[in-house]
Amino acid sequence: MSVTALPQRRKLGSWMATALVVGNMIGSGVFLLPASLAAFGSASLLAWALTATGALLLALVFARLGRAYPRTGGPYAYARRAFGDFVGFQTAWGYWIAVWAGNAAIAVAFVSYLGYFWPAVAETALLAAGVALAAIWTLTAVNVRGVRQGGWVQVVTTIAKLLPLVALAVAAPFFVDGGDFTPFNPSDQSTFGAVSAAAALTLWAFIGIESATVPAEDVRDPERTIPRATIVGTVVTAAVYILGTVAVFAAVPRQLLVESTAPFADAAAAMFGDWAGTTVAIGAIISAFGALNGWILLQGQVPLAAARDGLFPAVFAKLTRWGTPAVGLIVSSVLVTGLMLMNYNAGLVEQFNFVILLATLTTLIPYAYSAMAQLMLALTDRERFAGRRLAVDATIAVLAFGYSLWTIAGSGYEVVYKGFLLLLAGVPVYVWLKRREERQNTHVVEKAA
Repeated sequence: MSVTALPQRRKLGSWMATALVVGNMIGSGVFLLPASLAAFGSASLLAWALTATGALLLALVFARLGRAYPRTGGPYAYARRAFGDFVGFQTAWGYWIAVWAGNAAIAVAFVSYLGYFWPAVAETALLAAGVALAAIWTLTAVNVRGVRQGGWVQVVTTIAKLLPLVALAVAAPFFVDGGDFTPFNPSDQSTFGAVSAAAALTLWAFIGIESATVPAEDVRDPERTIPRATIVGTVVTAAVYILGTVAVFAAVPRQLLVESTAPFADAAAAMFGDWAGTTVAIGAIISAFGALNGWILLQGQVPLAAARDGLFPAVFAKLTRWGTPAVGLIVSSVLVTGLMLMNYNAGLVEQFNFVILLATLTTLIPYAYSAMAQLMLALTDRERFAGRRLAVDATIAVLAFGYSLWTIAGSGYEVVYKGFLLLLAGVPVYVWLKRREERQNTHVVEKAA
């Protein structure tokens, strides 16, 4: 292994980077969301539009920062550059927790969909945990072998997952009836309350906007590829989400949709027959598998970037002969394994909800830091943010920060409480690293004297 030099390796091209963004966002949640949103009726479509707008604002932030600073680490790299080591460490710590905890959620969802064809997996907790861990470690091995290998898996699985969703979206106009979207708000909340609650549910589906920025040094021509992949990936994902939800609402009566455990499969079966429902269920399995691959690729990149700057233990900066951060990949997967084994006795839904709560806030805070990093850097780094775009970049940053605050507040008190405790838990690690750095510097000075 080498610690400093980056070995020559094949990099992610435009298609792979875009597939990373789309594949990481279109993971497991979207295949269940229409059932959750049915309680809010067509008001949830407005929620999708608001969430998509906020996601696009964040995508513009990451696209601009990715063009200006094409460095591995994504949100971490931007926060550290704008606000210094401590905020950079908090961002890396929170984002790393979010990535590996989110991988546990995706693995659980993968097993849940697999239970459609293999009921014993959904009914036997230990078997479910074993299958989920087999998927995690298989994909960890793929990504240890090389970033490009993980990129090819991402391209194939992204295409496979998009096909059934796009087919439903295209077919939707032939099944739409005005009555499918009334009443507008069947919940017992006000329209504003219903839209806000539905928007909170749709939030998880857009996490991953920043995916192309994280492995920036493994992206070919990053100044052009990262912005393009980020914007195109977000727009494609938003269109699939909204049109797909319209298709499900059109095909499945709301009373049945509320109780559905496979809304897209039920919609496909209603439109085209049982064979289509089976096809969509297969697509859901591929979707979860592809998202798990994409997020495992990222779980080694953030600690790699932080370790290079002395904000994570140096061992995370070691690279294999394939140029991959094997230590970060393996340690992260060990943590995912521990999290899943601690909760394997819980049902699949309970496991999924637990780890989603764990991951949501620790992702949103790096988003908020990134938005403010763009504003700070736009005001201080005039070489990269000068000219007519300065006002536009600053405005986008403020709006994206406001959206991040709204979604953090909408996550609920319990999520904010647990997420804040997780962020504070990293402070002793930061103190230990800084103390060690000080001792090393003192030793060097004494030796030189």
